[in-house]
Formats: sequence, C-alpha cells, structure tokens
Amino acid sequence: MRDPGFFGPESVSWRVHREVTVLFGGARALLMHAAHPLVIAGARDTGFYERNPWKRLQRTLMLTYAVTFGSRGEALAAAERINEAHRRVRGVDRVTGLPYDALDPDLLLWVHATLVDSALLYEELTVGALDEAGRQRFHEEQMLVAELLLLPRERIPPTVPELRAYIDGVVRSGILRVTDAARRVAELFRDPPREAEWRPVLPAVAWWAFGTLPPPLREAYGVPWSGAREIALRASLRALRLLRPALPTRFRFIAPYQAWLRARPVASVGTPGSRAA
Repeated sequence: MRDPGFFGPESVSWRVHREVTVLFGGARALLMHAAHPLVIAGARDTGFYERNPWKRLQRTLMLTYAVTFGSRGEALAAAERINEAHRRVRGVDRVTGLPYDALDPDLLLWVHATLVDSALLYEELTVGALDEAGRQRFHEEQMLVAELLLLPRERIPPTVPELRAYIDGVVRSGILRVTDAARRVAELFRDPPREAEWRPVLPAVAWWAFGTLPPPLREAYGVPWSGAREIALRASLRALRLLRPALPTRFRFIAPYQAWLRARPVASVGTPGSRAA
C-alpha cells in the first residue's frame, strides 16, 4: 500500500487489467504469438509447451501482472526475470531457417502489440468503460511495460490506430503461419489439462479467442466460420458484458486486484479516461 508501483489504482492499466474478462483476451494474444514462427520457435526449442505448459503459462502471467500491480521493486524484479529468460532464447528456426532471438525488437513488438490490442478489444467487448482517450492512455502506459521488457519506446506505433495498422500489416505480410508448435498452443485451450485453473470456462475462452482473431489467422488455425457463427460470437460476448457487473468479486477481478481491494484504506477509486465502469 505504501508503494503502488509504476501505475497505481488511478491508472487505466489497473482498470483494464483487473478484469477477468480482459484476461480472457490473453488467449487471443497467445494464439497470435504462436502464429509467428520466430516467436514460437524459441518456446518450442526450449520445451516451454512440452513440460507442464499450463503451470509455465501461469508463472509467466503472474510475473507479467507483477509488473503492473506490484511495487516498483517487485515490477523491476519481475521484468528482470522475464528478460533473463529471454536472453537465453536464441537459435535458428527449423521451419523457416531464419535466426531468432527473444530480444529481437521486431519480435518483442509483435508480442507487445498483440497483448495491448487484445486487452483493448476485450475491454471494448466485455466492459466498455474506456473512451478513445482512455484507450490511448492505456496504450501509452503499456509503453512503459514494453520498455521494462527491453523494447525501445520509439519502435512502438504511437497511437492505437497506428498500432492496429501495424498488426494488420504483419497479418498481411505472409510471415505468420500455423505450425505444429502453434497447434499445440491452440490445443491447450481446446483440450486443457485437468489441472488447468478455470478449466470449466476454457472452452468458451477458446471460442472467443478463435472468433476474435483476424480472419486470415482464424482460417490458418483451421477454424470454420460463417455469418451464423459470427452472430453467435457477438451475442455471447454481449451476454458476458451484461453479466460481468453482477459477478462476485472473486470471479470478476484477478487475484492481485482482489488483494488490493482487501487492503485498501478507502472504498472508492477514480476512473480516468473512462465512462462508467
């Protein structure tokens, strides 16, 4: 409580990342990461998705949340653990024959951009509290996270529309492809292991994740689509948005934010850059 970290409860980053329904968008981002052969190459060659992949994903997620919700010391320590892991990930991709390095700014940008884009998309679809200024503020706050993870700020498109244009450009470039390694990532959501937290809702999370992918990527993953499926997807997301405010705290908010709620000295927090939450 004495050190709110780099952001704090008044930040848009807290307001966005506290929501479990925004966390669901991480599945979409992960599918987009896996579709980049040089991003998934490092995970494949280090066996990330071979041994206890769900626990590894959970540990990575907790480190990522420590950067946002932790004290400055906790955020810096978590960022360094991520960076140290990335320093050891380099080699030659057996699919494309191209070299990869987890600290390559191009790869860091793809990972960062898809995380930010997915968070903003799921905030829009399941919460709807941010206006245009709030979305831009979130984007700018997340640039600090990117810098802590060794992505130079000048490499990041400066506005939300430019960030989305960058993603569209990568999708159109032809570099993305769904390899066997990417399909193994997809199966984590289609057929999660028994020990996976939130296992009962993961089929729905997978449905939303595949349904909100850029259409070329959804096709590459072999997901059939139609107008009827699109209508069903939008209807289910609208239902989730209507249900969200009625959810108990333990289902609506992620664990770090719940801990802050229990410890906070006052009952109200501002919502900068947003409409009613």
